[in-house]
Amino acid sequence: MSLSTPERVLARTAAVLVLALGMATGTTGLLSGAEAHAVPVTQGTFGFGGDEGDYISGGRSYAYATNSQDRLSISADNADNAVHLQADGANGDWWSLDLAAPSGQVLAPGTYTGATRHPFNGPAEPGLDLSGNGRGCNTLTGRFTVLDVEFGPQGYVKKLDATFEQHCEGGAPAARGEVHIDNPAPPAQLDLGLAVALDGTASALNGKAALHGTVSCSKPVRVDVSGNVTQVKKQKLIRGSFAASVPCTPGAPTAWTATAVPTGDTPFQRGDVEVEARAAATDPDYAQQVTAAETVAVHLKRA
Repeated sequence: MSLSTPERVLARTAAVLVLALGMATGTTGLLSGAEAHAVPVTQGTFGFGGDEGDYISGGRSYAYATNSQDRLSISADNADNAVHLQADGANGDWWSLDLAAPSGQVLAPGTYTGATRHPFNGPAEPGLDLSGNGRGCNTLTGRFTVLDVEFGPQGYVKKLDATFEQHCEGGAPAARGEVHIDNPAPPAQLDLGLAVALDGTASALNGKAALHGTVSCSKPVRVDVSGNVTQVKKQKLIRGSFAASVPCTPGAPTAWTATAVPTGDTPFQRGDVEVEARAAATDPDYAQQVTAAETVAVHLKRA
């Protein structure tokens, strides 16, 4: 019986649930995280078959290729310890494959024996998991061989050639397969710059502080600028925050302006203030947030 698209989505969601249950001054940087953005595979194949009695394959063979309009996507974690392959067949099939080195190790060419189900493998054990089409192992044992693997930044996988063997629930029947991925060289990471102008104004009408500066970027992105302003006048602490958002294109700095509103009854006044500013944007190639920060003394003139 064939399933409609909504039914396939519901079935896939249910199966996934079942499987799941068993600031520095003048700096830029990427925010850390275990999850990485899955990248569509440009050129690749993925296939496996199983013995009679193997639960995952049902004793059948499966083969998928980008040249056949099947969709493959792949990512690594940010430590390059594990790779995750997702295969969506043109016929509606969906499968995933996880290969992981023991904890603290980078996945590298070699044979990994004694693998157990990823991500529940022990610290000294490799991880493996082939599942999909509503089927998965509660426990498994297996092995895999990485013939070649190349990583880029932020979980990008340029190349992966590997074979694997998996046994469900300690059984003798096995699923065996291989994956071959060849992606282009990874895109450069987003570079973000932030500058805060050393002059601003303090409004005599509403007490707000007007600030300005520039942002720069190596890719077209929208940059969010935010921060805090602090001033001490006559032993009173005056504070306020500001935020702005501007489209940035590579080649020339983009100007930004923002207004800080004092949090109390005392207005910002002529004189020096400390400005802590932060710029943030999402790298469109890696779906990771990049930040830049700067703390400066700004002289406010009366407006």
